[in-house]
This record gives sequence, C-alpha cells and structure tokens, in this order.
Amino acid sequence: MTPETVMEIGVQTMEVTALLAAPLLLSALVVGLLIGMLQAATQINEMTLTFVPKLMVVALVLLFAGPALLETLLGFTIRLLEGIPELIG
Repeated sequence: MTPETVMEIGVQTMEVTALLAAPLLLSALVVGLLIGMLQAATQINEMTLTFVPKLMVVALVLLFAGPALLETLLGFTIRLLEGIPELIG
C-alpha cells in the first residue's frame, strides 16, 4: 500500500463525510438563521427556541434523505472492502 493510495482513500473518506453531513448541517443552518432573524426582530432571546425547530428539521431531513445517505455510505464501504485484495497485493 503506497502513500498515494492512503491519501486517495483519505480524500474519498473526507468527500463521503462531507456528502453525508451536508444535508443535515445545511438544514440546521438555514433554520437557525431564520429563527435568529425572528428573534432579532421580536427581541426574544430564548436559547431553547432555536433548539427544538432545528432538532425537528434535522429529524425530517434525516427521515427523507436517510435512504440516499445510507446508499452513499454503503456504496463507499462496499468499494473499500472490495478493493482490499488490490490494496494488499
């Protein structure tokens, strides 16, 4: 296993991680931004007000995007496991 192969696997791992995390993080970011603007407009400074909507939106995104995220993760894992003989020899 060459250093280039290790770096390539590392890069692919980071790409898959970003693909898996992006929908959840972006949805939480958008909801947090909208609630932050609402809080600024109404001058309500309650920290728990942002937590529950973010949690619900992340759960909904995970519910709807979960199968696609799982397929991405499984595809990467299968490619990695199938490539073990090539990496060893």
